[in-house]
Amino acid sequence: MIEYNTKRFLIVDDFTDFRSALTGMLRQMGVAHIDAAVNGEEALALCRKHSYDVILHDYNLGKGKNGQQVLEELHHDKLLSPHCIFIIISAESSQAMVIAALECEPDSYLTKPFNLASLQQRLDKLITLKAVLRPVLEAEARGDYPAVLEACAKVIAAHPRYAPQCRRQQVAALAALGRRQDQERLLQSLVSERPLPWALVALADLSRETGHWDKALALYQDGIRQFPLIPALYDGLAATELARGNLEEAQEYLQQGLRISPNSLQRQQRMGQVAQRNQDHEQAARAFRQAVDLGRNSLFRNPENHLNLAASLTAQAGDGALGHRVVAEIRQTLGELDKTWRDDPALAIRSRLMHARTLDKSGHAAEARRLAEQVATEVAQLESFFDSDAALQVAAQLRDLGQADAADSVLATSVEMYGDDLAVMAEIARHTDNAALLTAGSQALEWNRQAIALYQQKQYAEALQLFRQALASQPRNISFALNTAQTLLRLAGARALPELRDECERCLQQAAAMPINDHRRERYRKLRERLEQL
Repeated sequence: MIEYNTKRFLIVDDFTDFRSALTGMLRQMGVAHIDAAVNGEEALALCRKHSYDVILHDYNLGKGKNGQQVLEELHHDKLLSPHCIFIIISAESSQAMVIAALECEPDSYLTKPFNLASLQQRLDKLITLKAVLRPVLEAEARGDYPAVLEACAKVIAAHPRYAPQCRRQQVAALAALGRRQDQERLLQSLVSERPLPWALVALADLSRETGHWDKALALYQDGIRQFPLIPALYDGLAATELARGNLEEAQEYLQQGLRISPNSLQRQQRMGQVAQRNQDHEQAARAFRQAVDLGRNSLFRNPENHLNLAASLTAQAGDGALGHRVVAEIRQTLGELDKTWRDDPALAIRSRLMHARTLDKSGHAAEARRLAEQVATEVAQLESFFDSDAALQVAAQLRDLGQADAADSVLATSVEMYGDDLAVMAEIARHTDNAALLTAGSQALEWNRQAIALYQQKQYAEALQLFRQALASQPRNISFALNTAQTLLRLAGARALPELRDECERCLQQAAAMPINDHRRERYRKLRERLEQL
């Protein structure tokens, strides 16, 4: 018998009558601790103050965050305890809404209306399940994946009926431990025994990630034959075709996924990006428009969607002039971007460049050139810098708007910051044939290559001298700064020399200028932690 009087509940619904009715049901079950919220922001605030055993959250709360967005933020901010049960409730039963709710993986889903008996039956099962899986879930929350595997084995032995839930936890733990072969064997046995949708997706994803594209395609397609309403299968097909360079096929698969579940911000964003690459500007504009709309109350709101929407709307006009309605939409989109991310000077520059392009395409060439000149000056004074993709876009826009010198300056900074990335250099080469610019960092790259080899041979002092030379030659190169810092930490830790720690601090300050979304930021964070521990 479950003791509901010890459980703390949170009800989130914008209708007073429903909150009262649900509170009444819970009181009949013996629940003593019940909090209520009328919107997602209130729910998040309460979750920051209290730990809940059960959250009953309506999906659609009108204006503001919906249930899916609240759940995403709770996971991201680690506000849910391992034992907490999150149930999405909704009066809507459309396929798009139901699948959107299920894609964020709540513990359960309830359709209004429901009665006390059905509510208690659902809660009894979920609370029992969480109690049995408690050691597994707590180990997962700690990031102790060997303990997850051990706890799963014990639960399966003691409670065989919960083996399917434990198998999924085992797959995730093996993935986190990098034990791909064990992960594949377990998934293969599960799929052979019973074709569970999540296992089919995971096995196909693993094949794609390891480069076995034909096998991945076959698995995704087999999954669709059995489970045609699982959007993740279409996402996987699209990702596989993208990896194979088949952009049109990737776009078609994304479109199929969107027909099933159009309310996914990430899926709409991927569709916009692929459609852009396919020069399908009409589809790109539709997708980015949806992404902007879906992102307004989402943790995953992304300014790139606003910029890409403006770019796609402009590109739709081709060589013709932009119409008044299109210009109005672009201005509204850029205005929203400027207001929402007002503290980001690099984004402000990109927005102003897009505005200049809009002016140019709508018959105001002189005004566009004046604005572009102002932006070129601002770019030169920018303390931080763009990520590599944004830098190339900025350079191209500046050149189109008659600012060739400013465009070359942006490309030169990109070579210095990202010159050790061959893919970035290949893209830069598509924007310029300036041999001096493209080879500016070649000597520094060679020093860095030699230094890495010495570091791997544990010749740290010799490696440090070459890393220093590379960084002195290209002081804005992020990888050179991080490599130098890592070597200094190695030597400072062994010799406890304060001058080495001070030099490491300077290197990390140089690397800190990297864009917030740079893939090396996690490495920077770990090096910063190591320095602070010395």
